[in-house]
Amino acid sequence: MKIKEEQNLSCNEIEVIIKYSQKDKQVHRIIDFLQSFDMQIKCTGDNAERMINILDIYYIESVDKKTFVYLENAVYRTDFRLYQLKSRLQTYGFVQISKSCILNINVLDSIRPLFNSRMEAALKNGEKVNINRSYLNDVKKALEGDDEE
Repeated sequence: MKIKEEQNLSCNEIEVIIKYSQKDKQVHRIIDFLQSFDMQIKCTGDNAERMINILDIYYIESVDKKTFVYLENAVYRTDFRLYQLKSRLQTYGFVQISKSCILNINVLDSIRPLFNSRMEAALKNGEKVNINRSYLNDVKKALEGDDEE
């Protein structure tokens, strides 16, 4: 892959052009990443609403019918339901790891086996979350980049 940069003082916004001979998985992943760059979800925390960039999200968890968004060093609440966020974010590297949790695989540091056929995911911020057995294949597919197109 070749990357070229060009400054143009007459530009009002960043423009990215992707040239390819065939639109393969790598091209799709690059496009998905670039589209996720500006994607945000509305959250509340510290008595204020704020827009959180999806690239900053480590995982999203539903507890007692409330949905929480976990960042590297902060937790926010959102009015979205987990299933809504799953369908909206799966293209951008988010995968369901349990009935109540979806994980951003881009912040995954390592995975190790636990007893009862479960796995433990260690995240880049040192936090650990469990991956249930029934969601393990989805995690493997996401790590291999075999998302449905």
